[in-house]
Amino acid sequence: MEMTPIATIRTPFPTKFGIPRQAGVVPDTVGKIVFLPAYRNPDALRGLDGFSHLWLLWEFSEAKREGWSPTVRPPRLGGNKRVGVFASRSPFHPNRLGLSCVKLISIDNDDPEGPVLKVSGIDMLDGTPVFDVKPYIPVADCIPDALEGYTAQTRTHLLEAHFENGLEELIPKDKLDALTGVLENDPRPGYENDPQKEYGLSFAGFDVGFRVDGNRLSVFRITKIIP
Repeated sequence: MEMTPIATIRTPFPTKFGIPRQAGVVPDTVGKIVFLPAYRNPDALRGLDGFSHLWLLWEFSEAKREGWSPTVRPPRLGGNKRVGVFASRSPFHPNRLGLSCVKLISIDNDDPEGPVLKVSGIDMLDGTPVFDVKPYIPVADCIPDALEGYTAQTRTHLLEAHFENGLEELIPKDKLDALTGVLENDPRPGYENDPQKEYGLSFAGFDVGFRVDGNRLSVFRITKIIP
């Protein structure tokens, strides 16, 4: 079976560093699903506006590698504990497929590239190829008593994000909550814990510099990225 993209998603993440590790973890991250010309047909979305959430099937397009490994090291486990690749959501599965549940904000049929889907809670790189869009159906997709496995020990890992010298005023108000959420979810590799190390995160056209000491993340630099 050959799979070809039907769309791409536009997001505020031009690089992999800083992307939320799961969809929905940072609800304020917003993206747009732009269909390729062959699929820009409003009839294909008829009835979709009755659903609040969508499943997206997409490609880890920047995770191409030769071969595959039966085990991976999840970053939330410190990067030094291995689990089976099929017990993870690592980008390095044999077929590099991603699956995300996102919230549908709107369907814009008047956009020049429409119909365009505006969604939130995204966890994808800007320009990620999308293979399919399906509605989230609560009666079938929600399993309240599902077990969390090893992820139960990592889901409450959050930092306190602080902006030095009023730097938050440089970020547009409609993007500040999303950036704060990304930082609070600790974008660093799980094995790094050096309070002196400086990190740079690209988000929505800005370069964001920060340090982490214990549970406190301090943003010390925000500059506009000049294309």
